[in-house]
Amino acid sequence: MGMIRIIQSLIFDHRICHTRPAKRQPMTTSPQIITRPESEADIARLLAPRPADSLFDEAVAVLPHHCFIDFLDRHFSYAEVAKLVARAARGLQDLDVKKGDRVGLLLPNTPHYIILYLAALKIGATVVNFNPLYAEREIAQQMQDSGVRVMATLDHPALFEKFEKARTGTELRAVIFCQLGEMLPGWKSLLRGVLDAKSAVSMPRDDVYMSFGRLLDNDGAYQRAVIDPVEDVAVLQYTGGTTGVPKGAMLSHANLAANALQGRGIFPTLEMGAVRMMGVLPLTHVFALTVVLNVTTAMMGTIILLPRFEVMDLIRHIHNKRPTLFPAVPSIFAAINQSKSAQEYDLSSIDYCISGGAPLPVEVKRTFERLTGCVVAEGYGLTECSAVATCNPIGAPQKEGTIGLPMIGTTLDIVSLEDETSALGAGEMGEVCIRGPQVMMGYWNRPLDTAGVLEKMPDGARRLHTGDVGVRDEDGYIRIVDRIKDMIMMGGMKIYPRHVEEAIYTHPAVEECVVAGVDSATRGQIVKAYVRLRPGAALTGLELRGFLKDRLGAHEIPKQVEFRDSLPKTAIGKLSRRYLIEEEARRAAPAVKVA
Repeated sequence: MGMIRIIQSLIFDHRICHTRPAKRQPMTTSPQIITRPESEADIARLLAPRPADSLFDEAVAVLPHHCFIDFLDRHFSYAEVAKLVARAARGLQDLDVKKGDRVGLLLPNTPHYIILYLAALKIGATVVNFNPLYAEREIAQQMQDSGVRVMATLDHPALFEKFEKARTGTELRAVIFCQLGEMLPGWKSLLRGVLDAKSAVSMPRDDVYMSFGRLLDNDGAYQRAVIDPVEDVAVLQYTGGTTGVPKGAMLSHANLAANALQGRGIFPTLEMGAVRMMGVLPLTHVFALTVVLNVTTAMMGTIILLPRFEVMDLIRHIHNKRPTLFPAVPSIFAAINQSKSAQEYDLSSIDYCISGGAPLPVEVKRTFERLTGCVVAEGYGLTECSAVATCNPIGAPQKEGTIGLPMIGTTLDIVSLEDETSALGAGEMGEVCIRGPQVMMGYWNRPLDTAGVLEKMPDGARRLHTGDVGVRDEDGYIRIVDRIKDMIMMGGMKIYPRHVEEAIYTHPAVEECVVAGVDSATRGQIVKAYVRLRPGAALTGLELRGFLKDRLGAHEIPKQVEFRDSLPKTAIGKLSRRYLIEEEARRAAPAVKVA
């Protein structure tokens, strides 16, 4: 039984042995150095509208035999993926998927996702991303709103059960049933079949279902769509946006291609084909879609793909697989920092990390850099801008606590909170607005919501109002102060939760914290802090308030402090203020009397 459990951990938990680090694969072609364009003409040529999948086609043409995906020790070359993509594209067309039709992907990080994503783009279909961590209700609502007719999902019991309930009453044309085992190396696939027979879901005997293998059972002769990169929607990416109501951001081919090339420009002097990207963030999230998948493709690199985040699994993969780039959210960096085993592994292969999705605490950044020897650069973006708008420069001075400088071809304005149009100068606080080729087309079937965030500029460009409050320093670096809607109004005074959180994080006993406004009958709102302490640490609310006296104004010090064993997070690990605010609203709601 002990041996079976060891094998199960290898197959199902996706853990790998603690061995010596693998050597980097030598290049088979002369390296091409990635350089950052400087002139406006060069930038315009680089970011000219193009189909999003054309970056993949270029990689196939230049480095066909180079490894594109390393998935749990199975390696897929660019040429091999290209053949699978062609067959998947033909299979989708055989299912009568036409240009403009929506294809839903409810998948974890497996090669199925990458193959189907590229196949859909090649035939002009629109990919709709469904996060596997969504609740049944969220999946159903998004299916209804997007109008998907074809969905792909995996044979994982929890995921499949949610999907089956969510699809009730929908008009799906087909469901593509993917199996994890078909993407594993031969011996792992065999063992998974023997040991996991009861836990993996079998494909239902329903005409709407088609296996992934059957979808690919053709000659790959598909009809490539004629793409208008500016007008054709490549991805519908759902987001709470600036109002909290889930909406589908329409990201064009031009949006995604431009942002991938902008992202490539973050890393100066890297060799094409030499990049090894750690892919643990879910590809169904726009941060990973752009930085993990599209940026890696633009650099003709290799994606080390993990189907889920588990801290020791990730640490072992970094040790063995030797990634050079590692995008993540702050909570993942913090989890590695806190792991007692991290010091036992070699994490020195990582050259650069991009942190996004949430504010990066300075101490988390510094600790991770000491642990690995890498550079952690904090960036910023939104789903509505495909997702990256700014980043601290690599190879140039970084400023901790800022989101860095705008990406190439991007203009970031700080506008007045009063009239929403007047541009402000250095040191003045206002709303962050973004112009650039990565700004979305608008929200799917929501013209009023679109008009509320997209402003048409005199030159025809779209300017995105982010809802974030920011300030620019004299060197052009931007610091995000907070979300406009999260601003706390107490007795006529404006309080920014992020400013309070930054002060709380300086206490050595604090691991995580979230600050939010709680309704008050006398003051409008009061400041409340939710705190998770470091293991073994002790702290009281009175002690914390005393600590903050020299760090915050009297009105900013939390009136309430609630200590918790854990704090709620979003699907990508971002601390969720919205969940806590909703929880407080439920607490405050009067009880309903039952007669």
